Amino acid sequence: MDSFNDVRAGAAMGGAAVAIGVIDDVGFGSAVARLSLNVMDTLQAETDLTKQRSGTIGSHVKVRVGPRWLLGSVRDMRRDLGDKTTVIVNIDFLGEGDAAGDRSFDNFRRGVTAYPRSGDPIIAAVREDLAAVFATDHRPHVEIGTVYPTTDVKAALFIDALLSRHFAIVGSTGTGKSTATALILHRIVAAAPRGHIVMLDPHGEYAKAFAATGVIFNVDNLEMPYWLMNFEETCEVFVTGEGAQREGEKDILAKCLLAARARNPVAGNLPNLTVDSPVPYVIGDLLGELQQQMGMLAQADELPKYLRLKRKIEDILQDSRYNFMFSRKLSNDTMATFLSRILRLDGDGKPISIIDLSGVPSEVVSVVVALLSRIVFDFAIWTAKDKRRPILLVCEEAHRYVPSKEVAEGSAVRQILERIAKEGRKYGVSLGLVTQRPSDVAEGTLAQCGTIIAMRLNNARDQEWVQAAMPEGARGFLDTIPALRNREAVVCGEGVAVPVRLSFDNLAESRCPSSDDPSFSGHWANDGDTSVELDRIIRDWRSQTTADPGPVLLRPVSALLQG
Repeated sequence: MDSFNDVRAGAAMGGAAVAIGVIDDVGFGSAVARLSLNVMDTLQAETDLTKQRSGTIGSHVKVRVGPRWLLGSVRDMRRDLGDKTTVIVNIDFLGEGDAAGDRSFDNFRRGVTAYPRSGDPIIAAVREDLAAVFATDHRPHVEIGTVYPTTDVKAALFIDALLSRHFAIVGSTGTGKSTATALILHRIVAAAPRGHIVMLDPHGEYAKAFAATGVIFNVDNLEMPYWLMNFEETCEVFVTGEGAQREGEKDILAKCLLAARARNPVAGNLPNLTVDSPVPYVIGDLLGELQQQMGMLAQADELPKYLRLKRKIEDILQDSRYNFMFSRKLSNDTMATFLSRILRLDGDGKPISIIDLSGVPSEVVSVVVALLSRIVFDFAIWTAKDKRRPILLVCEEAHRYVPSKEVAEGSAVRQILERIAKEGRKYGVSLGLVTQRPSDVAEGTLAQCGTIIAMRLNNARDQEWVQAAMPEGARGFLDTIPALRNREAVVCGEGVAVPVRLSFDNLAESRCPSSDDPSFSGHWANDGDTSVELDRIIRDWRSQTTADPGPVLLRPVSALLQG
């Protein structure tokens, strides 16, 4: 095609290729082109949605370069002030495939071997092109949706690439983020029924979704031994002082904690017992050490630090909300049983653990998340390399646990999740972060995510973060993020062949997370029996029992104290 005038006339419709413009300028990875509005108007009669929308922002186009075709994505569009019949667009090149007869993208791969020249025609992509580009190869994969704008080209995630490089699912509240997360996990579980997945669920949303394929843990059956906490985690629970007082209390706790652990006969066989060693101890022994140290004080002004520690420990022991962690029976050495249950080492066809944190007291929920995350990581570290079992740790509401420095300073949970993000892949630990506020998550942690699944984001700061995180070739999709519909996403990174906009598959209601959105109009139209309900609320409030146990029947607190 020698001139843009040749493009203005378009080409035959139907199966023939349609030239919609020409390239003006070429750079590394992108090009500037002029597209004919007249030709694009004629494409509106096409039944092939890919071809019909070719040339619009976020759509796909292709360019022939010798024996190969380049696939490009239209990034933006502006008027051509010198010609009202054309528009100027920037095109990002996504990859290339081999030309083979009528097929354009055999053996599609990322990268560009040779670039087009100025004057080369821009051809409208068709449905068959996207089918070839997104066709799965021999790598293990899961199909999660449909490539936009087609109705039948399936979008897939490559399991090993997705998990070995970590991933993040981001999207504003109400976009279907939890359902998308459940869908991806369901597909992974189906593909890998002997896997090991731990989901940290702050709001108790996922119990219903994985009732058939997972094991649900909550405050009534978690039975997490307190002595598994390392020193920093123990300090976050027991130490209440600030500044110099805090450091003083930590010094006291370190001495008493080490002495309490040393009382266990197991400690006698350990050459390097430390305050962090996961050796069982009895809380009564810790209190006894505190009392003994208090009796040896030479100065009375040191006494308040000991009393604060002792009072805090006793308060926790007397509070039934902490029984899931500080019950008397949890002083026994149940480490092997706990690891096997939580990590699904003997999965019995249920490879995912849902840790429902909704009943955990807010004062210790971060410590619980830190402990569970560290157990996953430490288990992987201490497993022989040839015996390792890869583990996926999924963290909902990630911005609460790995906040940016602008939001909060470091804590035990932030430290361990940041370490998993940086080092986890070396030991077979994959991290999945789910959040509606990516801009509030520690930048270094998100930067380690090799695959980004971005749903609609309404906040400008969050959109800027996604723009910074996405690779250059995905820039054409960025402007679509604020305008994505529910259950749509832009996916880029190692887990997909090329950046893609997709619509997630439908998920059966029984496999979806619970929705807590109340019907205001429905509830406010019916007063109900408020007196009976109020009595029940007050009774449950005072007894600290759950009003809505969800799909798992909860045992009363007293049951935790038996045995």
